[in-house]
Amino acid sequence: MPKAKKDIREKRKEEIIKAACKLFAEKGYYNTTIPDIAEVMGMSVGNLYNYFKSKEELAKFIMQYSSRLLGEEIKKINEEDIPTRDKVYKIVRKFFEIAEERPELIEYFLRVFLANREVFQEGCEGFLCVSEVVTELMIFLEEGAKKGDLRQQDFFPAFVTLMGPLGGMVFLKGEEILPKRPIEYSDELAENIWRALKK
Repeated sequence: MPKAKKDIREKRKEEIIKAACKLFAEKGYYNTTIPDIAEVMGMSVGNLYNYFKSKEELAKFIMQYSSRLLGEEIKKINEEDIPTRDKVYKIVRKFFEIAEERPELIEYFLRVFLANREVFQEGCEGFLCVSEVVTELMIFLEEGAKKGDLRQQDFFPAFVTLMGPLGGMVFLKGEEILPKRPIEYSDELAENIWRALKK
């Protein structure tokens, strides 16, 4: 496939993801149909099936796409030669930047992925759908512990200590409870996470 055509296809795929995320978050996974997504996109149902064979395939792809996007950003931070504390601050800020730029992806994770786990089977169970993020966070935590900056601890408590507050802030924003944008709490939250993880 020529590059220009491939780029157009990828752009269209991203537009479908954005529309589907919004509908899934607003109406719920089960109440959203492929014809609903096609209508919002202004395309035929048949054409939409050229991109995704089923609603389930689309749902899984969105999670993997989101994981890849955040995972790539965390990888860039991991590769920087900066103190572990600075990496915590950068990861927190980057998460909130993505939440502002692509709110539909975070909303999707909080309102669809976590609430409809039965949909995410066959190759998308547990951490498989978010493996890029999990891998990069494992690297971050291992490297921080090797340097003596972070406490040696089981991955799961450390993962929740880092990611739980981020998801929580975005959730509160979605519920219109936060008086400020999540990114405005970035430094304070990063400091809390750093103090919880440091040696």
